[in-house]
Amino acid sequence: MSEDRLQYPPAVAELLAQMPLAPLGPGTPVVAVRPRIAALAGTIPPTCLAGLWLAFHFLDESHTLSQDLPSVEGSYWHGILHRREPDAANAAYWFRRVGRHPIFEPLRHRAAELGYAVKGHTWDPFAFIEACEAHRGKGNAEEERLRQVQQAEWELLFAWCFQR
Repeated sequence: MSEDRLQYPPAVAELLAQMPLAPLGPGTPVVAVRPRIAALAGTIPPTCLAGLWLAFHFLDESHTLSQDLPSVEGSYWHGILHRREPDAANAAYWFRRVGRHPIFEPLRHRAAELGYAVKGHTWDPFAFIEACEAHRGKGNAEEERLRQVQQAEWELLFAWCFQR
């Protein structure tokens, strides 16, 4: 996590410091942090709570929140969740609802810095879904790179949600 975590309340910053690098798949819930995430309900934006549940691989909890959020950010978290589930078609549906998000430009730059081959001049969430589908579970360098890009995406979206 970047220095951005300094802007967060201590309970959130402590969780972010423990956040694992998420797999491209669903992952196994980090049960030890469940009560700490649950305790944040009502104290941080629901979009951030959906992101925290997802970061620690609680897909059901994240899904329950994100599907009921009428915002573009709710759709974005929902898309990430289905990309990881994996359910590529459902992820694409939610990313179509996102449209062009303000974090796409910084994400494109961060992804390129990480060595992800960004095609064109804009971030393409559908190409990223396809890349995740192609490399999930391979255990190779490209899968690791995609996991790092996914982490950058999570960090940018979480910061965006928190600032609003």
